[in-house]
Amino acid sequence: MTVSAIEIEVARNEWAAVAEEMGVVLRRTAYSPNIKERADCSAAVFVASGEMLARAEHIPVHLGSMPASVAAVVDRFGDGVEEGVQYALNDPFAGGTHLNDLTIVRPVFEGRDLIGWVGNRAHHADVGGEAPGSMPAHATTVDQEGIVVSPVPAVRHGEWLTSFTEPFLNATRTPAERLGDLSAQLGANEVGAVRLLGLARRDGPGRFAEITEALLAYGARRMESAIADLPDGVYDFDDLMEWKDEDLSIGVKVTIDGPLLEADFEGTVDQIAGNINAVEAVTRSCLYYAVRVAADPTIPANGGSYRPIRLSTRPASLVSAVSPVAVAAGNVETSQRIADTLLGALAQAAPASVPAASQGTMNNVLIGNDSFAYYETVAGGQGARPDRDGQSGIQTGMTNTKNTPTESLESHYPFIVRRYALRQDSGGAGRFRGGDGIERELEFTEDAVLSLMGDRRRRGPWGLAGGEPGAPGEDWLVRRSGRKERQIGRAHV
Repeated sequence: MTVSAIEIEVARNEWAAVAEEMGVVLRRTAYSPNIKERADCSAAVFVASGEMLARAEHIPVHLGSMPASVAAVVDRFGDGVEEGVQYALNDPFAGGTHLNDLTIVRPVFEGRDLIGWVGNRAHHADVGGEAPGSMPAHATTVDQEGIVVSPVPAVRHGEWLTSFTEPFLNATRTPAERLGDLSAQLGANEVGAVRLLGLARRDGPGRFAEITEALLAYGARRMESAIADLPDGVYDFDDLMEWKDEDLSIGVKVTIDGPLLEADFEGTVDQIAGNINAVEAVTRSCLYYAVRVAADPTIPANGGSYRPIRLSTRPASLVSAVSPVAVAAGNVETSQRIADTLLGALAQAAPASVPAASQGTMNNVLIGNDSFAYYETVAGGQGARPDRDGQSGIQTGMTNTKNTPTESLESHYPFIVRRYALRQDSGGAGRFRGGDGIERELEFTEDAVLSLMGDRRRRGPWGLAGGEPGAPGEDWLVRRSGRKERQIGRAHV
C-alpha cells in the first residue's frame, strides 16, 4: 500500500499534537516556576528504533539532542527494556546535555511489540551542584555540577523506584519541588503513551509502520530538496567564546554537495578546565537548528529530516567534550555560539534566509541558598533579518523559553523586581536594525548566592550585509552601600 500526501500531512499534525499535549501536561502540573511559567521543558515522540517521529515547538537545544537519550537507554538495556517502566538520565556523556536537564523516556508496547517511545526533558532548578542552581561558574569537572544520573529505571507501573529517587532527591536543595517536577514529567509521558498507542491501534500495526516510515521519508526528501536548492560549495566561519581573559575559537567548515550537507568543526579549540564545554549532542542540536533556518523552517522536524545532514567533530574539543569535564554552560552558552558559527557559514549560501547574529547568550541567572533555587535566562535582541528588523526582548537561537512574570517571581522568591525594560538602541544599526535587549534589576530581600553565566560581554553580536554589531551585555552588582561592581560574564558572588 502507498501513503498519500494527505495521510502524511494528517499524520504529521497528529504526532506533533501528541508532543504538544505532553508539553501542556508537563507545564500545567509542574511545581517550579522554571517549568510551569518559563516552559523550560520539551517533549517528543519516537519510533521503536529511537528515531524522532515528531516534536513540539519547544526548545531547540533539548529536542535535537533528545534522540541521544533514547539511544542511551537502548544501548544500556537492549532487549531488556520493560513495558510500564520509565527511564531517567541526565549524564552528559551518556545521552544527556547538562545535569539540570533531566530526561525521562518511556517505551510504548502493543502486546509484546515495542512500537515507539515518548520522552520529555525538563530543566530542574537544582540538582545538588556546588552552588545553588547547580551551574557553578568555577566548576572544572561534571561532578561539581550535581548528581549524575546514567540511564536507570525511574518508574515502574506508576510507582517511583527509590533506587532513583533517593539519591536524586537527597542531592538537591529543593527536594519537594524536584519531586513535583518529576511527577509532572511522569504524567506527561503517560499521556503521550496513551495517545501513541491509540493512533497505532486505530491504524493497525502494518499500516502504522507504513505511515510512520512514510513521514520520516517525507522529512528526508524535503530536507534533501532544500539543501539541493543551496549553492554547492565550502563555507567557512569562525566565532569566539569569551573565557576569562581569553577568546576561544569555534571554527566550522560547511560543505554543501547536492542534497547533502556536512559541518566539520575540526578548527575548534580543545575542551578546557571550565564549564563551557559542549557535548556532541548539543552541537548536533545546533546543526539541525541552523540548517532548518537556512534551508526551510517548515520542513518536518523529525529524524528523517536529519538524515541528509552530517556532523564531524574532534573528540575532546570544545564542541565534542569527553568526561569528566564540566559542561553546564556548554549547553546554555556554547550552544548559542555554535549556532551563530553555523549561521555565519550558512549566511554565505543563503543570504536571503539567515539573520544577523542575535544576542548569542542565554544570560543565565542563578540565585539561591539552602532553601530555594531560582533559575532564569534573560532574553535579548534578535538579529536583523534580511528583509526586516529583528525582534526585541525575546529568546533566540537554541532556547525558546518565556520569562518568569514579575508577580510569580516575587511570590516565589525573596526578590523585588526594581526594573524590567528594553535596553534602548542596543540592537545595532543598519538598514534593518537588530532587536533591543533587556534590562532587569533585582533587589534581594535575604542573603543568597548569585551565579551568572553569559557571553558577548566584550564584543557584541555581529551584523551582516554591512549592518553594525549589537551592544555587548553588562552585569552589575550593587552593594547595600551603593557601591557598583561590574561582573564578568561568568561570576559567583
